[in-house]
Amino acid sequence: MLLFALTLTTVAILVRIVSSPLSNVFQKQLTQRAAEPLFVSSATYGFLSILTIPFWSELELAELPPAFWWDVLVFNLIGVLGNVLLIKAIRTGELSVLGPVNAYKSVVSLVLGILLLNEIPSWMGVVGVLLIVAGSYVVLGSGQRRRGFSLDILKKPEIQFRLIALVCSAIEAVFIKRAMLLSTPMTTFVLWCVLGFLFSFGWVLLTLRSRWNEQIRVFSTYKGTYAALFVATGLMQFSTNTAFGGMQVGYVLALFQTSALLNVLFGYQFFKEQNIVQKLIGAVIMVTGAVLIVVFN
Repeated sequence: MLLFALTLTTVAILVRIVSSPLSNVFQKQLTQRAAEPLFVSSATYGFLSILTIPFWSELELAELPPAFWWDVLVFNLIGVLGNVLLIKAIRTGELSVLGPVNAYKSVVSLVLGILLLNEIPSWMGVVGVLLIVAGSYVVLGSGQRRRGFSLDILKKPEIQFRLIALVCSAIEAVFIKRAMLLSTPMTTFVLWCVLGFLFSFGWVLLTLRSRWNEQIRVFSTYKGTYAALFVATGLMQFSTNTAFGGMQVGYVLALFQTSALLNVLFGYQFFKEQNIVQKLIGAVIMVTGAVLIVVFN
């Protein structure tokens, strides 16, 4: 049973590592083609909500305690905001930079995990997380020519959007784990999809009504890219929930940062982003931190 749980967690982490940067590629492609981040986010939640309909009758929601619904409300509200900000960041920023910036999520989630879930990391786990952050430092300095890392990079809107999004995502992750402790990964995934759609679609109605027809035309024109995004995002979120069931949130999010390598490579392959060597060095440092977490956990 332990071996099965370990295998399931490992597979979930691998799926998440691949699907996350792929979803970022599709999000960037769509926003470069006039798709609005909020519409992209709402459409993704909506499609995934349709796919979850067969599971609704099995959820037994009436038996869940009030604390569960509080956690669900928090992670959906925070998650929708974070997802929209992430797509806004991806629209103008470089994948090979924004992906590694996400490393700081593991630090935020580690602190929140201690405070809200009583998940105490080992010393080597902390060292691993610090290596991940150090690797992101190298990546962030890749765009500063010979000056190396500078705090001026934090003034860029796409970096600011990404930092706020990662804080939202870290908070979302902790509350998803709290909700899972009171239910199941499938229940939290279904409610992530359905309530995420309701909240984001309500936001669309308030702010994008005048551009609705335009966004529908973009959707129709690039429906293949939208479909690929839906699949990648669905795999990403369900594998995330599954991984949370087997490991501490801070460690899981730290392991996810190995996708920084793919973000760097995809940024170069699909969008011709520059300074690939320095970014790869930083990404390798991050992967080393993730390996330490795996070995000593």
